Amino acid sequence: MNEDQTPFGEESIFYEYAAPPQLAPEEIDPASNLTDGAAGLPEGGVPDLPSPLVGYESPPVLETLADQMNIAFGIDVASIVGMLLKIILIIAATYLAAKMVNRALKIKLPEMMGGRKTGIDAETEQTFRLLVSRLLVAAIYAIGFLLVVFQIPGLSNIAVTLLAGAGVAAIAVSFAAQDSISNVISGIFLAVFHPFRVGDRIDFNGDYGHVEDLTLRHTTILTWDGRRVFVPNSIMSNQAIVNWTITDPIITWTVDVGIAYDADIDKARDIMLEVAKRHPLVLKNRDIEVRVTELGDFAVNMRLLYEIPNRGIAFATHCEIREAVKKRFDKEGIEIPFPYRNLIIQTPEGSKLCPSSGEAADVGSSGASGGEPGTSGGGPPSGDRL
Repeated sequence: MNEDQTPFGEESIFYEYAAPPQLAPEEIDPASNLTDGAAGLPEGGVPDLPSPLVGYESPPVLETLADQMNIAFGIDVASIVGMLLKIILIIAATYLAAKMVNRALKIKLPEMMGGRKTGIDAETEQTFRLLVSRLLVAAIYAIGFLLVVFQIPGLSNIAVTLLAGAGVAAIAVSFAAQDSISNVISGIFLAVFHPFRVGDRIDFNGDYGHVEDLTLRHTTILTWDGRRVFVPNSIMSNQAIVNWTITDPIITWTVDVGIAYDADIDKARDIMLEVAKRHPLVLKNRDIEVRVTELGDFAVNMRLLYEIPNRGIAFATHCEIREAVKKRFDKEGIEIPFPYRNLIIQTPEGSKLCPSSGEAADVGSSGASGGEPGTSGGGPPSGDRL
């Protein structure tokens, strides 16, 4: 076969879709479906033709770029953008829900209660509200985190696998975070059994202060000198705590004063009682007493006992009463003695320190053999006892 007579495979397409010859106007059938001069073709063109042949518009640049990335790297840009938008919406919704719950329990709920009694005191109610709000906020954030994880295909599969082995994972997590879990459980127990409440004044580990906050992990104590001590809840639940305001804030406080042995005890007692009764913070309708607590080495120790409204003013009241008692004792001639001791020196009779003739011995003279002063013949000094 001649080379020129060999049919070209691709030309058959053009032969098949070649436009018919132009017809004269009188030869055109008005009832035929010919439009836009495409004689013999159906309306809308041939659907199987490539877009360059039928004159379709080119696709947008973004779609082309997305298609190219999908073909080259296997990255579905549209699904990734949708996933990111969902994650952002979940994070925003989680944050807003946590803020709303926290505000509702801390501010709106007390406003709705309007000071009505709930059967428990205000400090216990505040402690419960704080702990419940933190538990709910933690649960909301945990749910939001899980929703974010399940939006990511790779992480969702891992999460399902972990949930399938939740027993083993729970054991591993419990060993790794046993301190944190212990603090959370201890915080719940502290809120339920309330050995202290938010606002209570306590003595803990040698420090005095009031409980400022109770979280799921730790308890915040504001000490009298302005220090904030953060104590893990597990330690707070295992240590001895002195709570000054758990039921009755009124406390008994003391002032200890020592007087000389030759001083008048009754007069000193009257002065101490008078000073205490004149102090504005001492409760006059409660017992005020003075007791002799000890016969010490150099003083008779007396203790003034009085009651004040709360532990917060105990230190200032104690200092003011002690100063007033000291001034009154000085004015009335009652001695507050210094520590002193009597030294008794005993020497054997006939020694140079105490000769039998009654004459004073020359302690500073040297011995006959030129020994040290106070010795005899260079020997050791006489045996003195203190």
